[in-house]
Formats: sequence, structure tokens, C-alpha cells
Amino acid sequence: MDDVMVQLEELSAAWLPLALQYGSQVLLAIITLAIGWWIIGRLTSAVHVLLEKRHVDRTLHSFIGTLIGVGLKVLLLISVAGMIGVETTSFIALIGAAGLAVGLALQGSLANFAGGMLILILRPFRAGEYIEAQGIGGTVDSIQIFFTVLKTPDNKTIIVPNGSLSNGNIVNYSRQPTRRVDINIGIDYGDDVRQARAILLGLAEADERVFKDPAPVVWLTGLGDSSVDLSLRMWTKTEDFWGVFWELQELAKEAFDKQGISIPFPQRTVHLVPQAVEEKSEKALEH
Repeated sequence: MDDVMVQLEELSAAWLPLALQYGSQVLLAIITLAIGWWIIGRLTSAVHVLLEKRHVDRTLHSFIGTLIGVGLKVLLLISVAGMIGVETTSFIALIGAAGLAVGLALQGSLANFAGGMLILILRPFRAGEYIEAQGIGGTVDSIQIFFTVLKTPDNKTIIVPNGSLSNGNIVNYSRQPTRRVDINIGIDYGDDVRQARAILLGLAEADERVFKDPAPVVWLTGLGDSSVDLSLRMWTKTEDFWGVFWELQELAKEAFDKQGISIPFPQRTVHLVPQAVEEKSEKALEH
């Protein structure tokens, strides 16, 4: 029994300092982890509040909050690992090598990720706006990290990669509060241009959606093969664009019909020379 007690005393004398040393380090690391985790949570919440006050898009809220939270938590875990004696240099090198390998394997996805970052930061378009890009058009339904979702007027869903979207031309039809409506109509060469201009201007001035300033105008834009081309140009609110465009075209057709102004269709006049026709007929019979 005495020998056992002696051995226990020797073991306790040998291990107690180590237990106290490493136990205190582990306890301090746990406390640091808990406090750091709480601070990161409060910091990400503060970032959300700041973005909300600055009226930043909600899609960007979650992305920035998640990015900051993940980055800070990784740094916190590395710091805690160093506190308990884990060699962090090799750990950081391993993370860097893994990141490089993943980056090479996901070049296309990273390009889309970078494109999503640019779109979310520069805001060339927002959710609810109608755009044209990459040969397609639609209303922006949502902006994701890797792709943007568009909805066409006939309710099709189009997924566009952010990489190509951020590197190409984008036409945003909804960004400006006003738009110019152009209605191009051709009339017959025998019709009165001044009468046709007066009819079109009367229709535009009678529509409350059409702005009085700048005033609507009608220009003669060309002398075509079978028509005199007129263009009615007027300004309206962006949300009224299509209503004005479609309705005034129909009203213009009805008004022209009542006033006897015709809208010609493409036609071609062919003149035949009798002598040339007879010569060609004779040559055809000879062959």
C-alpha cells in the first residue's frame, strides 16, 4: 500500500504541473472561443443594421454578413488552436494549398462569383427591373452569388451566369423614370403629310399619360419604296411605356382609316417592254 501511495504521489508531482499548465490554456481557449463567437455574432448584426440604414439591397445583406462571419470565425478558430499549442503555420499553409486547388478546379464558378460580387456592389440593375443582356431580356427576379434569375414577359425563368453577365453589355429599361415612345407609321405618297402629322399629334396631346413638356413631335424620317415614313415621338413615364405604345398605334390606324389616309404595304411596279419580251420568247423557242 505504501508503494502505491508513493507511486501516486510521484505521478501527481509529475502530471499536476502539466495539467495546470495545459488545463489553464484549454480553459482560456474555451473562454476566448465563446467570447469571440459572441462578438462575431454582434458584429455581423451591426453590419446588417448599417447596410439597412444605407438602403443597401437585401440580397447584399446576407452575402456580406455571411462572408464576414465565416472569415472571422475561421480566424478565431486558428487563434484558439494556437492558444492550446497547435502549430498554426502548417495549418494555414494547408488551408492555402486547399484553397488554391479548389480555385483551379472551380475557375468558372469563381468567375461567376466575382461577377456576382461586381453586380451586387456596382448595382447595374436591381430586382424588379427589366434588362436585356447576352441576347435575352426579362425582369430581374433575384440576384444570386453565382447567377441571376430573369423572368420573361411570358413567365419563363432564365438563369444567367454572373460571369458573362458582368462582362457584357446590359440594357436597363427600368432605371430611368421616363422613356421616349417612338411610333413609326408609313403613309401613301398620295396622302397629305401635314394632315397625317396633325392626326398623330392630336392623338398624343389627348392622352394624359403623354408629357406636355417635352412636347410630342412628328418627323418625316424617310421616303421608302412604297411609303412616306413618319415617326411620332413622345415622352411618358417608364411604367406607362407599353400602354402608350400599343394603344396609340391602334388609335392611329383607326384615325387614318376615318380620314382616308392609307397605310401602304410593300409593293413593286414592273414595266414590260414588248419588243424585249418578243425577242426573249423567240430565243427560248430556238433553244
